[in-house]
Formats: sequence, structure tokens, C-alpha cells
Amino acid sequence: MLNHVQLDLLKKHVGPFMFCFFTVMFILLMQFLILHVDKLVGKGLPIMIVIELIANNLAYMVVLALPMSVLISTLIAFGKFSEWNELTAIRAAGINPIKLISPVLFAGFILFLFTAYFSNYVLPEANHKARSLFIDIRTQKPAFDLQPATFYNNIDGYTFWIKEIDSRTDSLYDIRVIQEPTDNRNRAFINAKRGWLESPDDYTLSLFLIDGSILRYIPGRSGREETLEKSYFTKYRMSFDLSDLSFSRSNPDQRGRTDRTMSAQAMMAVIDSLREEKNKEVENFYTAVSQHVAVPFHYEPTRIFELNVEALADTFSVYDTRYVAMELLPNPNVQRSAINRAISAIDRYRPELESLRTNLNWRDIRIAEFTVEVHKKLSIPFACVVFVLLGAPIGMLTRKGNIGIAAIISSVLLTVYFIAIIQGEKFADRMVISPFMGMWGINILYMIIGLILILHVSTSIRITNLFRRK
Repeated sequence: MLNHVQLDLLKKHVGPFMFCFFTVMFILLMQFLILHVDKLVGKGLPIMIVIELIANNLAYMVVLALPMSVLISTLIAFGKFSEWNELTAIRAAGINPIKLISPVLFAGFILFLFTAYFSNYVLPEANHKARSLFIDIRTQKPAFDLQPATFYNNIDGYTFWIKEIDSRTDSLYDIRVIQEPTDNRNRAFINAKRGWLESPDDYTLSLFLIDGSILRYIPGRSGREETLEKSYFTKYRMSFDLSDLSFSRSNPDQRGRTDRTMSAQAMMAVIDSLREEKNKEVENFYTAVSQHVAVPFHYEPTRIFELNVEALADTFSVYDTRYVAMELLPNPNVQRSAINRAISAIDRYRPELESLRTNLNWRDIRIAEFTVEVHKKLSIPFACVVFVLLGAPIGMLTRKGNIGIAAIISSVLLTVYFIAIIQGEKFADRMVISPFMGMWGINILYMIIGLILILHVSTSIRITNLFRRK
């Protein structure tokens, strides 16, 4: 059961946490809009499509904003607690500060479970829908949007040029239309002094032209040359089909998934499949090669075996060899002949060996990428616990509970954290380090620092004392 002090400390977290969460969400949302505004503007997209795209992208923002908000609110709450000398009173009463951290740590663990569930089940589906929408938007043609003194050719078979557009009356002046030939119409150049546009719905468009001329190119028949026909009009109407310009959605379930759009269970199944494929390729290669090559080899998961031909050449003039079959041969000449035949067989299989090396390396990289994503689904949510362990003692030591100090400290800690996560992911994808260390290394480091600081504020133990000479 929580006492009054513990409840009061938890209440001090609620306000800063909510404020920081919505502030971080707003900042991430503005960053998203700035990065992708060029993909959304000028496409004639329905407003609900834009809202749905933003809503789906809010999922990854939630996963990032929750741990960040935990760190900032912890710094503020424990900073205020220490600034108002409540921590001093607690110590004077013989209460260990660890008892104050325990309920906050438990709340951070609950938040970790929620974030991990959200990251594993909600985030992949949101990412998949957002990715599908982005692809649909990328293939969407721009809406019918005429600009003065600018060629417009997004309607198939037509090119428009308007010298002047009156924005008050939507009137068009000095109009040029180039009509490309099709099965149903001839090539034509249409000029008009003025005109206007009318659109009864989103799929049809009518262009009314006043006082102009039409120059048509009529192809010749029976060997005759092409002729030109020019006609004049006082009023002329052209109709266009805008259905190609309307936005159409595809079914997200029909699109393939990537590591960012899969749950941990699905990625583990893919990893198992890749490992089985590796074993089958090695077995197939061993079966093919072992029928002709008498040289033993060994496969290691991280590298393909290497056959040392130079080492074989050193055994040409001796009877003693580590190969049992070679010792049974009667003389060095026979041994040399057998080795040459083996080397020839190896050379014949060298292309297959290189292909095997490439295929296995590709699968190793894919396994590393999927494993990184599996660890990431837990490592970033677990920061909710790590930041409590780190933020609580730092807040006690700073003795400042204002948001300015908390923002400065948290910005440094979060910058280091996410740089480590990003770089760790890159190194793990390239198999420079293990996926576990790439995703959990910074969490482990921050946990160690947090535990040391907790010992510092709650006990008389000092790490520096261990290095002092007696």
C-alpha cells in the first residue's frame, strides 16, 4: 500500500508527463508534416485520406514520445521533491529514498508493458497502412491545376497553355490547346481569346472557349497527302475525363510487408525460414562437391570455409599428411596426381562456392535486420524503466524542479540515447556488432549509471572511494 509521500510523488509526475507527451507529439507531428508536405500538396487528395495518413503515422510517434516523457517528468518530479527539501526530511525520518523510487519504477514498468504491446501489435499495422497510403499517393497524378504562362499536360492527349487567369472571375485569356491524335480524333491546335472552366463533379471537366479557331490535321487517304482544315467559332465546348486524376486506394493486405510492418512473432518465423534455407543450401553444396572433392571442409555460421591450396602444395614431396586417404597412396607422384585432380575439381566448383557465399551472406544480413527489429520492439519501450532509474537520482542531485533544467538534461541524455540506437542499428545490420548489443547497449549503460547514482543518493557508498588509496 502506498503512503502519502509516495502518492504525492506520483501525482507530481502526472502533470509534467502529460505536458511533455503532447509537446513531444506536436514536435514530431510538425517534423513529419515538414518532411512530407510536398507529397501531400498539389495532389487533390481527399481530406480524410490526409487525416488517415497522419493518424497512422502517429503510432511511431507514441512509441518515441512515451519514454521521452517519462525521463522529463521524472527529472521534474524528483527535482521538485529535492528542491523543496522534502528529500532531506525523508532522510531525517530514516526512510530510504529507494522507497520513493519504487512506485515510480513500478509505474514505468507498467508503461513499458503497454508500449511493448503497442509497438508489437499496433505499430506494425499502422506502419503497413501508412506505407500503402504513401505508395498510393506517390502514384497519384496531380490535380487539374492550370497556371498562367505554364504548360499543363497531365491530361492524356492534351496540352494546355493560358496566358492570363483572372482569379476573381476564374476567366481564362489567350488560350492554347494542343490536341494529340487518337483513333477517334485528329491532331488539332485550338486557339481562343477567352474562356472558363466548369466541373459538375470530380470526374468530368468542361472548357468553354469564346472567339477562336481550330486547325485540324486530316490524314490523307489512298496515298494522298495530309491536309489542314481551319475553322472558326464564337463558342466551343471541350469535355475531359478526370477519372485518371482521382485518388484511388489499393488494398494494404495485397502488399508485401517489411521488417517495420511485421510483429516480432512474424519476424521470428521469417528468421527461422532463412536459417533453414541456409542449411539447405550448405547441404546441397556439400552433396554436390563431396562426390568429386576429397578435401574435407567445415561450415561456420559467420563465414564460408576456405580451401588452402598452398597448404596442399606443401605436401607434394612428403608421405606424411593429415589426410588418411593420401597416406594409403604408394608414392609422392601418385599423391601429387591425386592432389592435382582434387584441385581441378575444386576449381570447377569455385563459381558455385562464390554463389553459396553470396547467398549465405545475404541471408545473414536479412537475419540480422529482422533480429534488430525484434530487439527494438522491446529495447525502446524498456527505456520507460531505464529513464526512471536514471532520471530519479539525477533529479535528486540537481535539486531543481523547473522545466528548463529538466529540458537541458533530458535533451543531452535523449540525444546520446537515440544516436546510440541509430548507430547501433546500423552496425548491427552490417553485422559489425550483435543485434542485442546494438539495441540494448545504451539501455545497459544507462541502467548501470542509474544504479550507481541511486546508490549515491540512498547510501553512503561512493564509487570514488573504491579507487582511493588506503
